Amino acid sequence: MVLVLISIPISSAKSMIEPCSSSDSCPSLLGYILPYDSELAEISYRFRINVSDLLTANSISPKTLGDQIFHAKAFLRVPISCPCVDGIRRSLSTTYTVQAADTPDSISAGFGGLVSAEQIRSTNGINTQNPLMSGEKLVIPLPCTCFDNVNNGIASVYMSYVVQRGDGLGSIGAEFGVSTMNLVAVNGLSQPAVDPGDILSIPISACSSAKLNWYNESLIVPNGSYALTANNCIKCSCGQHDLNLRCGPSGIETSCSQLECKGSDLFIGDSHVNQTATGCNITTCVYRGHLGGKIFRSLANSSQAPCPGNQSSNAASPFSFDPAVPSIAVSPSPSPSISPSTRAPAPMSGQNFDVSSNGRLLVTALSFSLLPLQLGILFLL
Repeated sequence: MVLVLISIPISSAKSMIEPCSSSDSCPSLLGYILPYDSELAEISYRFRINVSDLLTANSISPKTLGDQIFHAKAFLRVPISCPCVDGIRRSLSTTYTVQAADTPDSISAGFGGLVSAEQIRSTNGINTQNPLMSGEKLVIPLPCTCFDNVNNGIASVYMSYVVQRGDGLGSIGAEFGVSTMNLVAVNGLSQPAVDPGDILSIPISACSSAKLNWYNESLIVPNGSYALTANNCIKCSCGQHDLNLRCGPSGIETSCSQLECKGSDLFIGDSHVNQTATGCNITTCVYRGHLGGKIFRSLANSSQAPCPGNQSSNAASPFSFDPAVPSIAVSPSPSPSISPSTRAPAPMSGQNFDVSSNGRLLVTALSFSLLPLQLGILFLL
């Protein structure tokens, strides 16, 4: 694949353009720095997306109302679909209705510089013979990249970010957890330097369901965010550090059924832990996808695993497992958060206890994150 870094004549800003030849789309992100105070509903309308999409991408509680105000200079992730259009990756699904005092420059500013005034003119045929007219509906071309949703072998969602005054590749990389050399390589830069207004493609590591043996469903969730699935009955969060999906009841739908694993009293996300002298036997009810109104789930068992909250275990590599077997982290926190979960003290030897789907010990009522489990079992319908 040939990467093209282009310069936009008017502003001299550089932007990564990804050539493509297929008709597929991928999930992508826009790094949006608010130019002025805006309500959540206003921002979603500006980009023609649902309020719920903004909530999930920014790990905001799904029960948040659209009238919440975000102040100027606040940073939000805006999720968009990234299709292949005329041989390059870009989004043309956002439209804008011209107001009386608008200019291409003011419209560009309203979108945080993610689109230039010249791009607005070019895409919409605006010139001296065809000036901007109040009430006119414009197509807003927005940058996006896919790169197969992979970066250095790790599932990733790419975010388009407008370089701000005072930014450098080092500071940008530190903020988003990407090395300077990785940014240089992804964006095809001849030297590790950027200017204000440049648009970088930044890989955001993500959790993927690709190896979890889900039925009829594929999900990729950027770290520090979550996704609602199964008709909003299930919420799957992506941990910032371990990149494992944590799925459990969303709590926002009251009509959800089929959340309990047959042959147990465990619901999706719940775990039963039996501590022995050599470790813990953990049984978890895990999400396995959905089809129509049916939610698939099964019990997963892990024998002699390090016990939750065992501080003596190796945090970097808790235990070895066969990569062919799904590795599933469970017990998400009560509300979406990018902060790591607090681990509970290990229970006394020989004690049995349960873990509810809101991430708390049913006996001790202390929060913790379960270590990855393995051994998938047949779907229970």
